[in-house]
Amino acid sequence: MRILHTGDWHLGRTLLGADLLGHQAAFTDWLVDLVRARSIDLVVIAGDVYDRAIPPVDAVRILSRALERLAETTTVVLTPGNHDSAARLGFGAGVMASRVRILAEPAGIATPVLVDDPAGAVAVYGIPYLHPDLTRYALAAVPDEPLPRSHQAVVGAAMDRVRADLAERPGTRSVVVAHAFVGGTEPSDSEQDIRVGGVDRVAESVFDGVDYVALGHLHGPQRVGPGDRIRYAGSPLAFSFGERNQQKSVTVVDLDASGAVTVELVPAPVPRRLVDVRGGIDEIESGVFRSAADAWVRVAVTDTVHPERMYARVKQCFPHALAVTHEPTDRGERVAARAVTATSDPVEVAADFVAFATGATPDHDDHAILTEVYEAAAAALQREGDR
Repeated sequence: MRILHTGDWHLGRTLLGADLLGHQAAFTDWLVDLVRARSIDLVVIAGDVYDRAIPPVDAVRILSRALERLAETTTVVLTPGNHDSAARLGFGAGVMASRVRILAEPAGIATPVLVDDPAGAVAVYGIPYLHPDLTRYALAAVPDEPLPRSHQAVVGAAMDRVRADLAERPGTRSVVVAHAFVGGTEPSDSEQDIRVGGVDRVAESVFDGVDYVALGHLHGPQRVGPGDRIRYAGSPLAFSFGERNQQKSVTVVDLDASGAVTVELVPAPVPRRLVDVRGGIDEIESGVFRSAADAWVRVAVTDTVHPERMYARVKQCFPHALAVTHEPTDRGERVAARAVTATSDPVEVAADFVAFATGATPDHDDHAILTEVYEAAAAALQREGDR
C-alpha cells in the first residue's frame, strides 16, 4: 500500500502579517496532482489542518475543495491537532463519503478505518490531540479513577486501546495517525506549547506494536528513533524564520505485505524563500543582497545611528520585507539605561530613549525640542484635569 503522510497545514495562518492562504491553496493543488501521479492509496493528515479553532471562511473552502478532489482518487484519513477544534473539524464525519474519514472522537480511537490492497487490509487508527484535562477520565481503564495529568498517560491509554483492537485482527497491518510531541525530536519556534502539568512529551515506546506511525505537531520533517517506522511529516510551508533552512516535504510511505516500510520525502514547492539580511544601510542599498530581492526577508540594519527613512529605503530594496529592525553593531557596548523612577526627569528619560534608539546622544537643540514637547504635553494634561 502506498501512503502519503502530511499534516500541520495551518490553513489561515500568516507569516509576520503576510497572508499565506494563496500559497496554502497552491500547496493543496500540488498535493492533489502528486496523489494522482504517484497512485497513492491512502492520504493521512496528522492534525493542525487549521491554524485556529474558528478558521477563516477561505481556509474552510481550501480544505473542503482539497478533500473533495482527493476523494476522487484515494482514501483520506484526518485527525484534529491542538490548533483545530475537534468538534468543528469532525462535524458531519458520520455522513461523509467513505473516502474521507475524520477521526476526531477519543471514544472511537479503537475503531479503525480499514483500507484494502492486494495483500489484505490495513487498519488505520486516528489519535486526535488529547488534552489530558479533557480526556483523562474518558480514557481511564477504571471508571472514576482518572489517568495521571500528562500527555504520556492519555496517549499511552489510547495506544493500549489500539493494541487491544489489533490483537483481535491477527495478521492485519496497522497505521496510527496521531498528533503529539514525542521525546527525542527537534521542535521549531512556530509550534504552540502543549505543556500540561509541566510535561508535554510522550515516549517513543508508547507507539510499540504498530507498523507505521504518522505524526503531526512538529514542523520539521524527521524520524523518531531508529528507522522510519515513526515519523513527523512536518509542515508544508515555513511558518517562522526559524524554519527557513528546513526542507519542507510530504512523506510517501510504501507499506509492504509484511508491514515493513520504505519512505521517500517528496520536496514541497517553495512559494517564496525566507532570508535573513544584516548590514548597514549603504551596504543594503549597494545591491550586495540583490539575490534576496524576491524573498521574504527579515532585515537588521546595523548602522550606529538610525538611518533616515530606514524602513522606506529597505522596502525599496526588498519589496517583500516582513520585518525591519535597527540593531546597531555597538548595541552590546552601550551603557545600560538608567532606571526610571517617580523622581526621574521626564526630559532626561526621553533623551536616554533617543540615544538608545538612534545611537547618537541628543545635542543642545535636541534637548530643547524634547523640553518643548514635554512642557506642551504637561500643559495639555493640566488643562484636561482642570475641566
